[in-house]
Amino acid sequence: MIPEDLRYTAEHEWVAGDGSGVVRVGITHFAQDALGDIVYVQLPEEGAEVAAGDSLGEIESTKSVSEIYAPVSGVVAARNEALVDAPEVINSDPYGAGWLVEITPGDPVAVDGLLTAGAYRELTES
Repeated sequence: MIPEDLRYTAEHEWVAGDGSGVVRVGITHFAQDALGDIVYVQLPEEGAEVAAGDSLGEIESTKSVSEIYAPVSGVVAARNEALVDAPEVINSDPYGAGWLVEITPGDPVAVDGLLTAGAYRELTES
């Protein structure tokens, strides 16, 4: 359950780019499964500048609170407002409707430096 067409971070975020210059970010199935039932999400405001590796929000579950880290540096172009009222969508559809934010990267090729699906699979199986 690791889509081949995405890039990944060691902190279990996924990144999808469609060539438009904006990337969509979410957490992986592995991460949502480890967290358990997600009950709250705190996301940055549109227009916020984020730096790769820095916290850009939090996900709260019935088990714990986890930081969400920016996979690339850039500006938040959009946030998934639907998660305010329905954070559990991250559990049911982490690669679709459960996306978190969209970022306009300062360096579009930064995404190429993230983990491939194969490398992320190795990380989660070790």
